Amino acid sequence: MTAAGKTLAELAQQVGGRVIGDGRIVIRKVASIEEAGPGEITFLANPRYHALLSSCKASAVVISPGAVTETSSGHLREYLEVADPYLAFAKILQLFNPPTSYDEQISPKASIDPAANLAAGVTVFPHVFVGGGTRVGARTILYPGVFLGKQVQVGEDCVLHPNVVVRDGCRVGNRVVLHAGVVIGSDGFGYAGEGDRRVKIPQVGIVEVEDDVEIGANTTVDRATLGRTTIGRGVKIDNLVQIAHNVTVGENSLIAAQAGIAGSTRIGKDVMIGGAVGIINHLTIGDGAKIGPGSGILRSVPPGAIRSSGLDAAPHREWLKVITLLPQLPRLWSALRHLERKVSELVKSCNKETHARH
Repeated sequence: MTAAGKTLAELAQQVGGRVIGDGRIVIRKVASIEEAGPGEITFLANPRYHALLSSCKASAVVISPGAVTETSSGHLREYLEVADPYLAFAKILQLFNPPTSYDEQISPKASIDPAANLAAGVTVFPHVFVGGGTRVGARTILYPGVFLGKQVQVGEDCVLHPNVVVRDGCRVGNRVVLHAGVVIGSDGFGYAGEGDRRVKIPQVGIVEVEDDVEIGANTTVDRATLGRTTIGRGVKIDNLVQIAHNVTVGENSLIAAQAGIAGSTRIGKDVMIGGAVGIINHLTIGDGAKIGPGSGILRSVPPGAIRSSGLDAAPHREWLKVITLLPQLPRLWSALRHLERKVSELVKSCNKETHARH
């Protein structure tokens, strides 16, 4: 590694790739394929953008196996061949953009209850509130406006961005990132009775967020009515998502923006939920299922199933058949109207013959 950057060979070693060309060139920055220039590296993950290579000015491009050969590479640039260009690009971005380091100080403008326990290396910005009996793990960062209620547990190496709220009794694991405005442990939506006699059902459970979870800005995760709402290890949740009371989200699942998951639904492991998906309460979404954006899920989804967009979203293969037919609807409609006229004419003709015989 040089003082000004990293050689392509060093990057190859970091991401488990193979250099096509000169591994000694120095990379100083990462950029998009349209904007990259000399001294910069970019990536090509989708074949549809292959034509951009002819105009790309980057010193190096991360590519998939076989995208460029030794003989066809020319001398315009070097290449870094890897099994998964997008994953390798993410790792390279991390290398060039390490996390911000802080002074590990507690601001005198923060409000820390004497009964709270903050481990070594915690950074606390001004206007943070930490309640009694709360524990915060080593090297965790609490940005301005963070509120941690009573008896909260936050693990090590977490980042809680401005105005994050973690309500009483909730638990956050290690290496968790909560973006601005996230609320963990707001009351679940529970009322009994009708009309003006609605009675609030006390929400006395908690939320447990396991290790290596990242939750996007202004997402809310409601506390359980009883027991716990659980966000499993490695789950990634986008902005503006609503997770209701007593929901379980399995390990390594992905949930895109504006999705809403109603109470007591169980989401399996490695599930992918698209943007603006709505899932009603008390359903089970099986391991590895995929739900397309804008879907309304009214019944449980089996493991590995793919549900496409729409209310009570259909199985993916069925949906593909429907979509294939849509462009043909005008022609089919014209053919149907033509057949109707022919049938009508035939019926009239038959009626005239019958009448003539009588």
